[in-house]
Amino acid sequence: MNYTQAKWEHDEDDLYEPLLSEKDGAEVEIESSLPDELTRDSLDLPELSEPELARHYTRLSQMNYGIDSGPYPLGSCTMKYNPKFTEDVATLPGASVHPDRSEGSVQGTLELLYGLQDYLARIGGMDAVSLQPPAGAAGEFTGILVAKAFHEANGEGDQRTEIIVPDSAHGTNPASAALGGYDVVELPSADDGRVDIEALEAAVGDSTALFMLTNPNTLGLFERDIERIAEIVHEAGGLLYYDGANLNALLGRARPGDMGFDIMHYNVHKTFATPHGGGGPGAGPIGVREKLAEFLPAPRVKKMNGTYERFDPERTIGKVHGFTGNWLVLIKTYAYIARLGDEGLSDASAKAVLNANYLASQIEYDVPFSPFHHEFVASAGDQDAADVAKRMLDYGVHPPTTKWPEIVSEALMTEPTEIENRETLDELADAFNAVIAEDDETLEAAPQKTTAKRIDQASAARNLRLSWHSLDD
Repeated sequence: MNYTQAKWEHDEDDLYEPLLSEKDGAEVEIESSLPDELTRDSLDLPELSEPELARHYTRLSQMNYGIDSGPYPLGSCTMKYNPKFTEDVATLPGASVHPDRSEGSVQGTLELLYGLQDYLARIGGMDAVSLQPPAGAAGEFTGILVAKAFHEANGEGDQRTEIIVPDSAHGTNPASAALGGYDVVELPSADDGRVDIEALEAAVGDSTALFMLTNPNTLGLFERDIERIAEIVHEAGGLLYYDGANLNALLGRARPGDMGFDIMHYNVHKTFATPHGGGGPGAGPIGVREKLAEFLPAPRVKKMNGTYERFDPERTIGKVHGFTGNWLVLIKTYAYIARLGDEGLSDASAKAVLNANYLASQIEYDVPFSPFHHEFVASAGDQDAADVAKRMLDYGVHPPTTKWPEIVSEALMTEPTEIENRETLDELADAFNAVIAEDDETLEAAPQKTTAKRIDQASAARNLRLSWHSLDD
């Protein structure tokens, strides 16, 4: 392979050697370090017109299903529509700021970050916020590290070795706790689907570092005894952690900090309409009460004498991500909150609860736990929940989360969010009710109308193919 040498500048001490040749413009032969079977001498690319190319990618996009295509009631995951104005804000010329520029040259950037810290703190009832974690699960892990630093500073780091997690908790909760080096204690739910107070009293003790909880919980049920729960955990010397996955139900109406929570993370993709992962950058800010603020990741942003500057908390746990976090995602979060304001955020949570209750009232599947808020968990009964989900695809809608939480048999966990209108909710209900009337043979053969038919999920999970190779290999 031939390369043409570009001109290289040398300093007086010749510290930088020419990459290819000392003679400008010389052509040199480069010997590839790649195996012969991975190299080629030529590449034939198809010659396509712009319409052909545009149609190709449009067809590919239509083969998939997304929130821009139709309703996406994936329970707990909160697949909320991403308004396009936030995307526009994130592409403004002023948003293209290198994160390592001097503070004096990025006062607008720092002002926005400072404002977002304040927004989130007020929404959650927290005293301090870090914007650094790049996802909800990363926020969980960061919160656990903050709790660990707190206990270590109090001389109890070796003593407090356990984190209590409800049996209905998100799977990331026990995973984050274990990753943080803690023993996970699973707490069984009471018969009403909420925290079993007697079981909690028996579980907490001198070894308790943290109790992780979301409110409303995974069944959509509000923990009515939350103040008593906080009291039990605090009396044992533990901290109470709020998993922000279900903050959509409380937005503008109730605050975790007022309930007694010490640490929380915010899923901005669930609550504030930023993109929901897919392998790309996200954001999972965490908030804490005052006694934990000095342990937050560095840097944070503060305002001093009318200017904004970065600073490291006194006993910071260090960095969990680059700079102050994923800046463009945080811009979208700020824009969404600023545009909706207090009234709009309260309206969003009200409609989320209304939509969930309306949809549940229109479907024929049993919903064993109520009253619920932003989401509900129905039971598929004698049907297989996974088959129900696959068959719903044939009716042109995305199915709910299935098989979880396990407290409900053949669970169909459903969250329509606040974005859907009554007509769309009726379409979802029609799909549920059509499937409940169908026989097992029909369900087991579904889906039939999608680009990809039924896949063997068990084999796909057990026989991983993490890189591309031909089927003949």
